[in-house]
Formats: sequence, C-alpha cells, structure tokens
Amino acid sequence: MKSIEEELTSPLNDRVLACPALGKWTSFQLVDEIGSGEPYAGLAYEVIDTQGISYTGKLDAAGKGKIVNHCAGPIALILADDYRGSDSTYSTIQTRLHYPLKITELQVRAEQTRYVNADGSRTSSNPAQARADAFYQVEVRHLVEHVSHLPPEVEGNHPPSVGAARLMREHGKRGVCLLSDQSSVLEVRPLRALRPLLSSSPEFCALNLYQMALMATLSYCPFGQDPDEQPVTTPAVSFPDQPSMGNWFGDELAKHKEIWRVDANQSDAYFPLYEQVAYSQRLEIVPFDPALYAENDPALGEDQENPASIHFLDDTILSEDSTDTQAFITHNDEVILIAIRGTSDFPDDALRDADAYQVPFTEGVGQAHRGFYEAAQVAYDFCVKYLDKFFAGQKLLICGHSLGGANALLLAEMLRRRPENYDIQLYTYGAPRAADTDFVAGAADLVHYRMVNHNDPVPSVPAPWMDTKTSVIVVGGIITFINVPAGLTVLALGVSNLSGAAYDHHGQLRHFMPVQFSANEKSSILWTPGCDTIAQHAACSVALQQKNGLPDRPGFARQLFSAADHSMVGSYIPNCWASLRRWQEAQTFGRSLVTDRELEWVDNALVNITLQLREARKEMIMRPDMSMQPNDPRQQALSHEIDLIKVSRERLTTLHAKRVSPADVYGAMSTQPEPLANSLARWNSHAENLVAEQLAMAPAPADSREYVSLLSDRRIGDPYILDIDSII
Repeated sequence: MKSIEEELTSPLNDRVLACPALGKWTSFQLVDEIGSGEPYAGLAYEVIDTQGISYTGKLDAAGKGKIVNHCAGPIALILADDYRGSDSTYSTIQTRLHYPLKITELQVRAEQTRYVNADGSRTSSNPAQARADAFYQVEVRHLVEHVSHLPPEVEGNHPPSVGAARLMREHGKRGVCLLSDQSSVLEVRPLRALRPLLSSSPEFCALNLYQMALMATLSYCPFGQDPDEQPVTTPAVSFPDQPSMGNWFGDELAKHKEIWRVDANQSDAYFPLYEQVAYSQRLEIVPFDPALYAENDPALGEDQENPASIHFLDDTILSEDSTDTQAFITHNDEVILIAIRGTSDFPDDALRDADAYQVPFTEGVGQAHRGFYEAAQVAYDFCVKYLDKFFAGQKLLICGHSLGGANALLLAEMLRRRPENYDIQLYTYGAPRAADTDFVAGAADLVHYRMVNHNDPVPSVPAPWMDTKTSVIVVGGIITFINVPAGLTVLALGVSNLSGAAYDHHGQLRHFMPVQFSANEKSSILWTPGCDTIAQHAACSVALQQKNGLPDRPGFARQLFSAADHSMVGSYIPNCWASLRRWQEAQTFGRSLVTDRELEWVDNALVNITLQLREARKEMIMRPDMSMQPNDPRQQALSHEIDLIKVSRERLTTLHAKRVSPADVYGAMSTQPEPLANSLARWNSHAENLVAEQLAMAPAPADSREYVSLLSDRRIGDPYILDIDSII
C-alpha cells in the first residue's frame, strides 16, 4: 500500500520526497481581461511545491485548476507545454531552420484573446476578481520556460507576489508563485501586437505612400540594441533607444504601444496606421538566447549572430572599403520589409552621390551609377543572407529616401532577377537617377512608385548628361534656361551622355504639387505630370555656378543636400500624410482628386508656359545663325517640351474625371473592412490626424471672377503670380 507521499507525488517524479507538512490546497483560474476562463480551458499545467514535488493536471472548462494535499507554503504554477496544433502559422515558426521559436499552447491561447482597453493598457479590475482571494495580472512570459521571443514585460496594476517567490527559494524561479489555502485568479495579458498597416497588392495606394515614407525615415536611426557590441556577451538584449528600429519592432509595437517618432529631432507627430494582430503575426525581431541558439554564442566573436547583426546593416564605419550604407530588414509571414537610409553624412554621402561614373549593371542590363551600385551591392549581400533564412514566399516591400532610394532601386532589381522570383514592390522618395535608359528598360517589370516633392532638386541628379568621376564632368550638350512666369524655369534643351546611354528615372512618378490660390489659401495635387517643366522644376531653378563652362559639381551637391524640400521629416512625410488625407476625403465624398478650380488654375498656367515656349522657339528660328538649321537640337528640345506639356494637360484632365475607389486609398486592405475600420478608428483617435490642414483638403469652390481676370491680358514673359511657380 502506497504512503500519502507516494499518492501525492506526480507521475513525473522518479522518487518520493519526504514532506514536512501536508494537507495544503491551492486553487487557481486563468482568465482573459473580460474575466472568462474559456480561452484557457483544457490547458495542461504543472505545479511545483516548496519541496520540489511536481503535480500535473488540466484546467477545466472555466480555466480552473486545484492542487490538494501539497506541502506547506506557496506553489509555482507553470504552463509550458509546446503547441502541438495544426495551425501552420505556429508550426512553421516552431520548426523553421533558423531561430525556431518555442511556441507554447498558452501563447497560442493568449494570442486569441483581446484587450479590454483599446490602447492595450492594463485593466484596473476584472469581473473574475470578486470570486477570488487573490488577483494577479500576469503575462505568458511569467508562466513558461523560454521567453526570449516574447514581448518585454508591461507593468500591471496587480503584479504577482514577489514574497511568495522568495519563500519558494530555488523552486520559485519558474512560473507564478501562489499562496496556499487561497483561490487565485490570474488575468493573462493578451498577446497582441501592432504592426504598420501595409497593402500587399502591386497597385499604387496612398496608404503605402505614407506608411513607407515613415519606414524610409526610420532607416536613418540606429538599431538601438543594448548592449551595443559585437559579440554580445550578456544572456539577453533589450531595445531602449528611441527612436530606433529595434525599439519600434522589438519593444514598443510588440507591447501594443503606438509610437510615431522616426527621427530624433522630430517634433510633429505623424502616426502610422496600425493594425492589431496576434503577436506571432507582427513584424519580427528574432530572439537572442545563447543557451538556446548556437548562433548566439559569444565564443563566435565577430561571427556571432544577434538581433542587430541580423536585422541591421551598418556600413558607415569609415574605412577605405566602407560604402556608408545603412539599412534594416524585418518580416512576418506575409511581408518582408526593407528600408535603405538616404544621404546622412556630408560630405561622405554627397561624394558618393556625386560619383556618377557609369559601370555595368552585371545582374541585369544597362549601366548603373557607380557610387549607388557599390552601396546597393553591400545591401544586397545583407538582404540575401536574411532572405536565405526567413523568406517563405512573402511579398518584399522595399523603400528608401534620396541616396537610399537610388540604392533601393538597384537592390530591388538585383533581387528581382534572382531565381526565387521574389514579388517586389518599391517606394522611393526624392531619389536621384541611379542608372541609364537601358537599365530602366530592362527593369520595366519592377513595380516602383517614385515620390517627388515639387521643389526637391535631388531627383534631378545625376543629370541625363552626367557620366562622371567625382572630379570629371563630361557634358554632351549645353543647358539653356528660359525665364517663365514667376521664376518657373524650364529645361529648354535636351542633353545627352556622349559616352553611353543617358541617365534616366525608373518607376511611376507621383509628383506632389502644392497650388497657391492666394496668400491664405492653397491646396495640393498628387499626380503624374509628363513634362520637364513640372517634373524637373527644382533642378532647372537651381543656379549652377559655372567653372570653365561646366557646373561646379561640389557646390551644386552642397546646395542640393541642404534643400528643405528634400527633407523627409520636414517635407516628404507631411506631404505624404496630406496626400493620404486628401485621397481619403475624395473617396469618402465621391470626389475627384482634382477639383474644377484646380484644373482650371493649373491648366491655364500650362497654357501660359506653352505660349512662352512657342515664342522662344519662334525667336530662335528667326535668328540669322539658326535659320538654316531646322534640325538644331535646341529647337527640337523646345518642340518636345511643348508636346509633353500637352500630355501633362491631358493627364490632369483624366485625373479630374476619375473618382477615387477604396483600393486607390488603401490597396489590398480595402478588401478587409473590419481590420481597416479598426485601424482607421485608432488613427482618427489622434487629434493630429484630424487637424484642418489646407494641403490635406480639396479647395472650396470659388467665384471664378475672383481669379479669371488674373489669368488673362498678360503679355508673354510677364510675371504670372498665379501659375505653378506660385506653389510654395
């Protein structure tokens, strides 16, 4: 006949332990934040008492369990059984080759629960609290063995008992410790996270334009890992630095905290649109646990892997081989997000921008800007290493600003040509030209949306005629500027590269063009003009200092990279936000993206410019030295620009007739009404997103008599204050 001790000993034990005092009981219930224990019904648990004796059982249909006749003192409750279900989301990350995650059944259940408070903050009370002797707010990490892949702890209003854990001594190092002869309720914090709302469809949408602008800006920040060393010698890492990529995805969003700062000097809040998802569906930062993953062993030295080395490329250390490139990458089961940093350190990045010497693009066709290409090759090696570990058919979303946009273009095309047949979508902001016309033709199948602010000069370099080393400029033509209304300048003569195909832009242009109606009224249009008069406005208006008849390239670079309209925080993010708001308004009220008033305004400005170009061409033809040269390239350039202005007018008219659909605004997310509605409700709860900003709204109709008179009776070449150049 078995002794009492033998009867109470779990089958998991191989030996019987003497117990100084028996007869104690402890009951417990796991509940969600609404007080229901159903989400945790049937979970297997283990209890350890003060003598190290183990007891096992399963929670009942109400999430309750009870241990009777255990040894005196507290007990430690553990729910660490691995998930053994059939959901592929979990089974895949449990068994993947690199950094498989220790997913427990408790984690899966917690991911299926929801917060009571929309912002994810801890509750102050719980309906189940009234039926308990003790009430604790716990997290999955308190109850399981492996926690490196779980979110950082969020402070609760009713934390587990520290005193009970001390009484348990070495047996209280695992699990949540509960006092005996009590009924305890444990409110398990839902395992939910935030992730930026992104469309995976290849069509352009205003949502991605705004969201990817924020991600491109975040790439300028450090990774933010603590300790910041290689190799990491501590048993764990954290991400306290704000703003940083590590803090965003490894800390704040993992804890369901909305954040917006993507630049250390940012003062205005531009919140991303977030969607709440199960924690395992967030954009991931891989775990760090040297005891669990051999790749994290500090003995590997420089070859050790840690979150910073896996997710963050930092080739900014000054050396002969440094490309001054910075990038980050993260993923979930749907997308892989890659962001490339733009020009940051002058003169190092500016000199790389100025290194416009063309070299063969060996992964495809055409010639690429040497400085950008070398940087893209470093980013390529970094990304391929990550993709080899974590690519499982996801969509690749890539973004970059300025220099980062040029690098991102070359990187995207390099990846597109790999045998994995990646599905790629690219968004760039203020990017210069990165390659020649042959490259652009060869990369025609790459989905690329190119955002340009109206007064940003950087997208106009390298000029089509540049094929240079840093100190040498080869010009295949002469640049001529015509003074048109209110200082708007037009590139009047086509120029070409003598030694090869000209530099050219890739991608579908989205040009942000503010329109100033008066000193107190303005609006904006996001569209695709077809003429250099608008698309190259900033480049043409930059006064190039002349040196032996050629532009002073260093002076030009310094002027470009100090331009306020090239700034992400000061210009691109606000303008992308305004565009999203404007498109939302148009979609909500069934309006066009271009109002009657805007159409008339801009169209009249283009008509005025066309008349000036025709007058300039006429004067050129009448000159004695030009009369016998009908094929003169200057005349051809003027005629070509006149034709392109006509194309722009037609595009504006088409845009005026178009009505905005939900897919135009939100892309693939428009087919998921409930998640989209929840995201919009969260976004609109921030006062910053409801402010009455003129550039985010369609202009009010006005009596045409107020401004038509200003559009007429003007001699060609006279100042014309109401044309395109009156825009900021």
